[in-house]
Amino acid sequence: MTVQPTLPEIAAMLEQSPDYRVLRRLVPRAEFTPHEQPEKIAILLDVETTGLDTAMDEIIELGMVKFSYLADGRIGRVIDTFSSFNQPSIAIPAEITALTGITDEMVAGHSLDEDRINAFASEAVVVIAHNAGFDRRFMERYAYLFVHKAWACSVSEIEWRSHGFEGSRLSYLLMKAGLFHEAHRAVDDCQALLEILAMALPELNRTVLSVLLERARRKTIRIWAEQSPFELKDELKRRGYRWSDGADGRPRSWYIDVDDGNQAAEIEYLQETVYQRDVEIRIQTLTAFDRFSTRV
Repeated sequence: MTVQPTLPEIAAMLEQSPDYRVLRRLVPRAEFTPHEQPEKIAILLDVETTGLDTAMDEIIELGMVKFSYLADGRIGRVIDTFSSFNQPSIAIPAEITALTGITDEMVAGHSLDEDRINAFASEAVVVIAHNAGFDRRFMERYAYLFVHKAWACSVSEIEWRSHGFEGSRLSYLLMKAGLFHEAHRAVDDCQALLEILAMALPELNRTVLSVLLERARRKTIRIWAEQSPFELKDELKRRGYRWSDGADGRPRSWYIDVDDGNQAAEIEYLQETVYQRDVEIRIQTLTAFDRFSTRV
């Protein structure tokens, strides 16, 4: 009688060949690093919404994972999870249902309880999202607590390409960790992100979370190229400037965020190349407490 190999044995055999890579389904874990050191609390947060307009569209699902971490950026343990549907004022667009699997029937009668959200998130010293500029702006509308929280973005505040990754999509990063999951459900995406933050970056011998927190703690300077010549818009865009249309109360202008130490060089560039004269440049100092917010 021939004994058939088990699935784990088949996976192990495939992994011995350079011609195959094996992805394993993500199984959420509660314990990461056993420890007796003092720990801090953080939250991973993800929202599913009716669309991409952070001022007008609505949340249909909120997911959060509360976890502890150590001073060196290692993840300790998962403390709790939070999941809630929210019935929007409109029918969920068909393309959103196709993407997330969330239907009008699933959210019917559900709402986000701000007191429950606040109780869950109150002790967190930082909120992490995989595109904080999107998630933070929604959450500030639904729970005022998040206006005053420090935020970190695992998309824009990790230089993924410099660490050998080809992009920052959640599914891609999880694949590089040897895992896959069912994407576009809020808590599932948070649990996937937790595994990515726990990864060690070999060239640094540090976790992704450690690098992210270090970056988030830095001050950045937002520099506005107000009334810059129209014909230089492509030049500004190539340099990394983004356009603000003024609809949210901010200046109608190109702008860029730079590290504190690069402020002088960027202002010099604007004065010499863009304006070709000395002009007063509008600047803002940003920290984790206001970065990605609707207020800036």
